[in-house]
Amino acid sequence: MTDTQTDPIVEEVTEPKAKHPNEDIAKWYILHTYAGHENKVARSLKQRVEAMHFEDRIFDIIVPTRNTIKVSQGKKETVKEKIFPGYVLVKMIMDDETWVMVRSTQGVTSFIGGGNGNKPTPISEKEVAAIQKFMDQEEPMYKVSFVVGEAVKITDGPFNDFLGTIDSIDEARGKLKVLVSIFGRETPVELDFLQVKKL
Repeated sequence: MTDTQTDPIVEEVTEPKAKHPNEDIAKWYILHTYAGHENKVARSLKQRVEAMHFEDRIFDIIVPTRNTIKVSQGKKETVKEKIFPGYVLVKMIMDDETWVMVRSTQGVTSFIGGGNGNKPTPISEKEVAAIQKFMDQEEPMYKVSFVVGEAVKITDGPFNDFLGTIDSIDEARGKLKVLVSIFGRETPVELDFLQVKKL
C-alpha cells in the first residue's frame, strides 16, 4: 500500500517539465539583435516571459552556438561560437501581446521576415531541426586565426625557431602545411596549430 501511495508524489515532481499543450501550435521565429547582444537578449526575454506570465505563449529561446576549438597562446580551448551572430530563435505563439513584448525587449532590433508592420513569417521545423543538428555536432571545429601566405614562427618540434609561410590549412584536423626554407629550398612541413605562432 505504501508503495502505491508514494508513486503519485514522484509524478508530481516530474510534472512541471511536461510540455505545455499550447506548445504544439507555437512556431519558431528569428529575432535580429544588436551584434554581441544575443545572450543578453535571450536572458532578458526569459526574465520578461516569467515576470509577465507568458510561459503559455513563449516556450523556448535559443542562441544558436556550437563548440569550436580556439588556439590561443599555444593552448587549445573549446569555446562556444555563435553560428548566426546577431540572431536569436524564439518558439512562440504570435499574437499582438507577444509581438509587442518581444519587440520591446532591449537589444532586439526586429523580427526577420515581417515588413510593413505585418506579423513576421515563422521558419519551418525542418530549418530549426537543421540548426539544432548543426549545434549538436560532436566534432568541434577549429577556430582558425591563420591565413594562407601568412608568415609564422615554429615553436615546437624539430623545426623549432624556424620561420615559414603557411601553404595550406586543414581546419578539421587542426593542421597546417608550412613552407620552411631548409638549405635554401622551400620544404613543406605539416604542423599542428599549437606548433606555430604568428609573427
